[in-house]
Amino acid sequence: MSKKPHLPSVPLDEQRLTVTAIESVQVLEFFPDLLLVRVHTDQGIVGHGETYYCAEAVQSMLHDWMARRLLGQDALAIESHWRFLYERAANFGVRGTEIRALSALDLALWDILGQVCNQPIYRLLGGPVCNKIPVYNSCGNPQYGPSKIGQRGWPGFGTIGEPGPLGDSWKLFHEPVALAEELVELGYRGLKVWPFDQIAIEYGPTWVPQQAIESAIQPLRDIRDKVGSKLDILVDGHAHFQLPVALQIADALREVQPLWLEDIIKMDNLDTLVDFRRQSRMPVSVSEMLLSRADYNSVLMKQATDYVMIDPTWVGGISETKRIAHLAETYNIPVSMHDCTGPLTLFAGLHVGAAVANNCYQETVRAQIETVYKELIDVEVEIHNGMIDLPIRPGLGVRLNPDLFKADRPGYRISSI
Repeated sequence: MSKKPHLPSVPLDEQRLTVTAIESVQVLEFFPDLLLVRVHTDQGIVGHGETYYCAEAVQSMLHDWMARRLLGQDALAIESHWRFLYERAANFGVRGTEIRALSALDLALWDILGQVCNQPIYRLLGGPVCNKIPVYNSCGNPQYGPSKIGQRGWPGFGTIGEPGPLGDSWKLFHEPVALAEELVELGYRGLKVWPFDQIAIEYGPTWVPQQAIESAIQPLRDIRDKVGSKLDILVDGHAHFQLPVALQIADALREVQPLWLEDIIKMDNLDTLVDFRRQSRMPVSVSEMLLSRADYNSVLMKQATDYVMIDPTWVGGISETKRIAHLAETYNIPVSMHDCTGPLTLFAGLHVGAAVANNCYQETVRAQIETVYKELIDVEVEIHNGMIDLPIRPGLGVRLNPDLFKADRPGYRISSI
């Protein structure tokens, strides 16, 4: 008598919605490395997902590997599919590309479930604990992500950008007070900046002159002097630095009173991160660079952080994002939702953030909301008095622009039964 597998290859519920096709497209002219995904079913319901980074590799993983698990199977068996695909990846020690592909699929499957139930996803996650989510503005620019339209930049090397109405990264260094006053007037609660990228590029991770650090921090001093505590200041180091320079930066930032220091130090050694938090005596946020609940669990067990930041399209989708948030809650640690890429990442963060009691912030990039997001989705993201209202439409509450999914479009692929 043969043994049945612990996780059935075919979900047991016969009343299923069958996956018939998976589409993906790279939006090269809008946001290189952003991959948009649609999952089709036999009942005409379409789920939407996305992920970011190494789009070609993720697209190949999606169509050449994961599609054979989903095609012809039950679109509503979300946990079964998630567990099967995660274990096939994690058991062999590979997670980056695989987790991004799984994240995009997971968003799409939750979107389908919400449409089937005619409910926003947060109601299926236990219901909302709030009706609005506080946001901060990450000070990017309209070309944040790509360095030029249609050309890739390198994530983690934020450019200063160009002057203009939404050139927040340029304003930080040239008109910091005007930037802060504008954000306060618009109702934003905080701003995130990465003022050390350029000195990391110039000097490297092991030594930086104090004068360069002081110069990078001066705009933050000007902001704090002008608007006081009206804006939280969140500082991202993009993991450029080793411990001595990270401590040097933390000490210089003390007078600015940042809400948190995010990835000031490289994230490849948790013991060093613990040491940084202990020596700096500054609040730490960790980190969209982590890829799984197991990674976050190690950080929490070592008491290495004060805040947990989660990117829903990098850790395994809505399914894993909620599990990580609940894990952090057991340690009395607040979470924030990361999004400096695509619009569905934002909406996924809103749904999970609404359904957990320990969410403190949703990241937004107004330079993207006012430009590229308008090309990608069918709703406008509106921020009022530093808050975003929860989506009210079923599923994710947003649909990708169908005109992007054309067979003759560069970067388009489809797998179907």
